[in-house]
Amino acid sequence: MLPPYQRRSAFPSAREDEARAKKVPDTPQTRSSAYGLAYSDLDFMKREELRPVRLQLELMKAELMLQEHGVDATVVIFGSARSRPDDLAPDDPRCADYAAARRLGQLISSAQNGCPERLRVVTGGGPGIMEAGNRGADDAGAESIGLNIILPHEQAPNPYITPELCFQFHYFALRKMHFLMRARALVCFPGGFGTLDELFETLTLIQTGKIEAMPVLLYRRDWWERIINLPALAESGMIAPRDLDLVRMVESADEAWDIIRDFCTERCGESQA
Repeated sequence: MLPPYQRRSAFPSAREDEARAKKVPDTPQTRSSAYGLAYSDLDFMKREELRPVRLQLELMKAELMLQEHGVDATVVIFGSARSRPDDLAPDDPRCADYAAARRLGQLISSAQNGCPERLRVVTGGGPGIMEAGNRGADDAGAESIGLNIILPHEQAPNPYITPELCFQFHYFALRKMHFLMRARALVCFPGGFGTLDELFETLTLIQTGKIEAMPVLLYRRDWWERIINLPALAESGMIAPRDLDLVRMVESADEAWDIIRDFCTERCGESQA
């Protein structure tokens, strides 16, 4: 049976009617913007009042394309866009971060690593740690996903993302939804505001029961313990002591992968019970 997006309807498709609309006589009426089909009228689609429609389109475009490619389980890799080995001294710790993220991408994407689910790497699509994660997947000959977003200082997608799974977003909110809708784990390497934003949003969603619990792994304990003091939050009563268990520190890509694989194995076992 054909998937829903390929099934033939009794009604003409949007493409067919759009082609027919171009064959009408050239008159003042047909040249008016009012006469154009709403979905073909880009000026209309960009109106302020159409923001709810654009939000839905941005959710649906990536959703449908990911479904068509059979993507239903991912591991999210976050980290600094500035961890670029070519721009750093060889002894800069960010070079080792890049190598570890690349190694993790390889482990996630290698089918022989004992995970019951087919996992794909998903990153923010840019350079640095994001590039490393996608590059590791490419090393393994696997697909990977990049969720880019338009920024004032635009960055091009890194060259290791699978082209058919390279998306561009206007709305941060929709991009964040797509990071987590299929996520089995989140791995945060050292990074800046964007990394911290995604980390704390994920922790909040897990803490409040808005998404299923998953491994949230922080790579390189010495860095993270200098940046955030989670025990102080618990000691001051701002979070519950049990909330400290929502994150785990890891020191290698292999350690991170062992945790992710074991979680997926246990999860699949529970779903089949």
